[in-house]
Amino acid sequence: MSSLSRVVCKVPGSTSNCGSGFDTLGMAVALFNEVAVERADRDGDDSFGPDIYPLSEMARETVARFFEESGVAPFEVRIRIRGDVPQARGLGSSVTVRGGILGGLSKLSGADWGKDKLVEVITELEGHPDNASASILGGFTVSRFLDSPAKVESVNKIEVSEALRLVVVSPEFEVLTSASRGVLPQSLDFASVVSSINSVSCVVGALASGNYAELANAVHDSVHEPYRLKNIPGAAAAIAAGIEAGAYTGWLSGSGSSVLCACAAERAEAVMAAMREKFSEAGLDSVGRDLSAENTGLQISSSE
Repeated sequence: MSSLSRVVCKVPGSTSNCGSGFDTLGMAVALFNEVAVERADRDGDDSFGPDIYPLSEMARETVARFFEESGVAPFEVRIRIRGDVPQARGLGSSVTVRGGILGGLSKLSGADWGKDKLVEVITELEGHPDNASASILGGFTVSRFLDSPAKVESVNKIEVSEALRLVVVSPEFEVLTSASRGVLPQSLDFASVVSSINSVSCVVGALASGNYAELANAVHDSVHEPYRLKNIPGAAAAIAAGIEAGAYTGWLSGSGSSVLCACAAERAEAVMAAMREKFSEAGLDSVGRDLSAENTGLQISSSE
């Protein structure tokens, strides 16, 4: 049994799908949440803000799953969060919370789970591995599953250079993943599927080779974006404007509402301005971020 009373995990946000890579492709981004997991009998420390455990069903579910999966005797905890990953904006905020809780409990209890185990359990909780693989392992990730996306079989990780800029624009418009899945079709025509497979292959090839210019116009998705984008004012226009301003390509980040354009560093400012203008025209304020990919994934910031 560990003698630690507090562990802090730093977890990057992530963009998922990357076009047609539904439930499969993800990329960690340099935008972070920190999660402090404390034993309840530890002296109080609210530097991270209030304890969310009593208020958050997701936090309680994650804690319960840890004790069930690990076999560690349950103990009372407090959970505090601070950081910059926005909620319900398609940047993997729920995975940063689940990952921080599980990583913290694993260290705090002495279970010492590896990152592969964290990805496995978070994938089961989330129902898909794309954000979990990216945020926990870092980099650009390709996750393999067979019958169900809730059970990840393996992950390939590819590091991404800071030379590739990820311009993320988040409108003041919330999208819950659970609700956004309800707008997806039950079936797709053959030509649409072939086109989407081609897009996924081109995106993976460009990122794996490091020849980022090959991302140019690589995303042409028919799997989910046409159905989700129409429900987010200005989103499709923002992606198109970013590409017109010099981005290689762009996609809806997860289920939204954030959209992302990938570009060279010298085009990032113009791309962001063009994207934000389209949201403004749609009557929405937005936040723009010029980010790089994050290649480390979950880290233990401190333990005591």
